[in-house]
Amino acid sequence: MTHDPTSGEAQPRFSFLPVPTEAEVPESVAKLWSKAQSNLGFVPNVFKAQALNGEQFQAWWSYFNLLLNKEGHLPPQERELVAVVVSSLNACLYCAVSHGAALRLTGMEASKADAVAVNWRQAPLSAREAALCAYAEKLTVTPAQMTESDLGALRAVGLGDHEIMELVQVTGMFNLTNRVSSALGFVPNAEYFSAGR
Repeated sequence: MTHDPTSGEAQPRFSFLPVPTEAEVPESVAKLWSKAQSNLGFVPNVFKAQALNGEQFQAWWSYFNLLLNKEGHLPPQERELVAVVVSSLNACLYCAVSHGAALRLTGMEASKADAVAVNWRQAPLSAREAALCAYAEKLTVTPAQMTESDLGALRAVGLGDHEIMELVQVTGMFNLTNRVSSALGFVPNAEYFSAGR
């Protein structure tokens, strides 16, 4: 537990390292927290915990936001599908829960999204979804074994060069973010568990 000087109450810990207060972060980070509060109704714990190093947090968020939240080459649901598969494989509690919520909020049925989070092979996936998951799994688990031939299965389900590049980038981003989250014990916000159900 940590002490919240604004409320005087003990708050559950969600990082192994100290979490800065709004007064301790750069103004640009405080604005991002405020925007998240307005849009989501809460500030994601990952925003607070990573803001310990403000500039690095903002650089991470800029790339993460571009890959996951902006118009891309893959539909949002496919990007979130990959996020959940990678996070599940890495046993990253924060990302599996938060992006499981995001996957449900893209319109995927909760039972299917939950199956993806546990074992994507037992989820009722289309051929294209399964190809995305298989590629993300191989790149996550055995990256040294990737070869050009791995692209064949992606092309067979309709992915072009831009979609493949984005798939690789999203997979890479979640391997990075999973490691940061797991290394520092990030705990997902309670709001994620019920979102999209």
